[in-house]
Amino acid sequence: MRIVHVETVLSSGGFATSEAWSAIRSSLLVAIKAVDWPEGSGSFTIFPESGKKRRAGSGVTSIKQGLMTRLETSGWKLEERIPITARRQPGKIDAVLFTDAGPVALEWETGNISSSHRALNKMLLGLLQGKLAAGVLVVPSRALYRFLTDRVGNWDELVPYLDLWKSVPVKQGVLEIVVIEHDSTSTDVPRMRKGTDGRAVE
Repeated sequence: MRIVHVETVLSSGGFATSEAWSAIRSSLLVAIKAVDWPEGSGSFTIFPESGKKRRAGSGVTSIKQGLMTRLETSGWKLEERIPITARRQPGKIDAVLFTDAGPVALEWETGNISSSHRALNKMLLGLLQGKLAAGVLVVPSRALYRFLTDRVGNWDELVPYLDLWKSVPVKQGVLEIVVIEHDSTSTDVPRMRKGTDGRAVE
């Protein structure tokens, strides 16, 4: 899999410039690049079919699972709930690495664009409250998005709101958005299975 862009939304304080974060970030990017399809192929090749129609295109969860498996074997905890606020707690975080500086959270977008906003807001709130050391959101590029479940969260639809997120007064922590894309397309590879909720129905 290719990483076509990494947007550093926020970066401040000691952890942001630490060797610990540099090592975590590097290993995370390596793990993302290692996600492949078909599994074991060493490259990410997607079936070139639009996901706009029902039972067409590829699902997103299959892509996510490859990374989650790698992270879990590296000590990350999956589906963790972090007590971010004294109010009603937001949903679970896809993967969390507990460090001496605090938890590092990763969210892999499998929902619609509203889900992307919720994920970013959740991690921003965690940073603002001092409950997270860093947060990373992984989203498809526009080029990959067109082959996935229709309306899944994607980079192009987040760009207009970057200035808002960058203005949040976080004194300590990091927030990044990693934009992913396929290596190639081929009609010889299988489609990635979709889920069974909403527009993702097989």
